[in-house]
Amino acid sequence: MAAPNGPTLLGVDVIWVATVLSAVATLAVLTAIYAVTTVRDPMARRVKALNERREQLKAGIVASTNKRKKITNKNVAADRVRGILSNFRMLQDDQIKKTQMRLMQAGIRTKDLAFFIIFARFVMPVVLGIGAIVLIYGVDYFPDWSWFKKYAFVAVTLVGSYKAPDLWLSNKVKKRSDAVRKGLPDALDLLVICAEAGLTVDAAFNRVAKELGKAYPELGDEFGLTAIELGFLSERRQAFENLASRVDLEAVRGVVTTMIQTEKYGTPLASALRVLSAEFRNERMMRAEEKAARLPAIMTVPLILFILPTLFIVILGPAACSISDNLFKH
Repeated sequence: MAAPNGPTLLGVDVIWVATVLSAVATLAVLTAIYAVTTVRDPMARRVKALNERREQLKAGIVASTNKRKKITNKNVAADRVRGILSNFRMLQDDQIKKTQMRLMQAGIRTKDLAFFIIFARFVMPVVLGIGAIVLIYGVDYFPDWSWFKKYAFVAVTLVGSYKAPDLWLSNKVKKRSDAVRKGLPDALDLLVICAEAGLTVDAAFNRVAKELGKAYPELGDEFGLTAIELGFLSERRQAFENLASRVDLEAVRGVVTTMIQTEKYGTPLASALRVLSAEFRNERMMRAEEKAARLPAIMTVPLILFILPTLFIVILGPAACSISDNLFKH
């Protein structure tokens, strides 16, 4: 191997390292430009989901039985998966309802996806588990591993493949719940303003959904669905209960309880929502202060692993290059 012609640092060509870093930076810039130019408008998907829910409610009220069945059972692939699971006797009503509830909390309105998740719990451990067993014990791909490492690899593959769909769904639910929690105080303030302005509950929810659609699309989606259900469902209480079931947050359940009591007893809506908004804002401030208090301890590891070595290289790098060049010359 030929000796490098340019400056070196600990035997490594500095120009070559700079070229590689420049290529990585260029790739990162191109990726960022692609992500910015291909971003999708969340409002379009939200409006489409609201229109679909409106059509479903209309079909449930005015459509015939055959048309209703055609609208609700139009996924052929889901029917096939349902048939396979039924043959293996793996479908339970409680399991299906729980999975569908988690899908709604994740913002996924397609209930048929529950059958695919249940099917993935059955297929992934079989496929990945057999693959791991063949790889470890059949082919002996890692001959240097001990028996414990081989057993642990197969066990982790089986358990991880079984839990992977649930982990993915739980992650989606958590992200959506956090997004809804951030915009809930602002939504309650807007509801208070709408109530004091004389709007009805239906119109207030619809107005808040339009105003918060850009800033908090998840919360705007839920409020828009609630406004539609308030206009179509025979029992208004059911619309509020659906909102509480679609969002996995205790704060939303408190708001729903307040709305139901207001509808039932005729208590002032603005004052109750104002108190809830103040409580949620205080809770959000406490969470921010808690994160700020944990920040010094969290930043210790990145400081030691990334910031200090870079600082040492910048400060001691030129001196190390000079010492290295002088030693190699002599």
